[in-house]
Amino acid sequence: MRKTLDKLISWTGLIMAVVLAIAGGLLIYASSFVSNNVREQLSQQNITMPAAAALETQEQKDALLQYAGQPMENGAQAKAFADHYILVHMNTQSNNKTYSEVSGEYMKAAKDPNADPATVAALGELRQSLFMGNTLRGLLLNAYAFDTMGTVALWAGIAALIGAALLLALGIMGLRHAKQADDAAVAAAADPQPVPTT
Repeated sequence: MRKTLDKLISWTGLIMAVVLAIAGGLLIYASSFVSNNVREQLSQQNITMPAAAALETQEQKDALLQYAGQPMENGAQAKAFADHYILVHMNTQSNNKTYSEVSGEYMKAAKDPNADPATVAALGELRQSLFMGNTLRGLLLNAYAFDTMGTVALWAGIAALIGAALLLALGIMGLRHAKQADDAAVAAAADPQPVPTT
């Protein structure tokens, strides 16, 4: 019974090792695909990270100085650019108002026959600028999210391969143990010990 249980557990471990090895390989492939795709898509935009002279606050410098002058190619750069460059400029232009708030002001002013046409035009331009800024930020933050998923997939793939190696080693040791137990049982059956007499 023990021998059968050892073999069952060992073969289960070996099957799980194969499953984890396949999963690990697929996760590492997915990570490579995502990272390459993000790099390719961002590179096609020809965005250069802002130079040190364009950074106004210490927060901007902390987030962006490490990338100054580099072409944007990865999710970390995209997030830093979206959150510490584009958003800062949007907030400066709109006095920290969101697109929705500015759009509401524009719609109200556009319907008011007594509104100053210059004010309506300025609100319309600000509304358009915030819309484009939000769109660009959303695209860059999506690139960051996919790049992060690619990194997570890489580490999950490595963990799966380590797990597969561990289960493979344990499965082989279990089968060897079952074989040794089987050989010992055969040897004991072939060489019965004499019964002591009293």
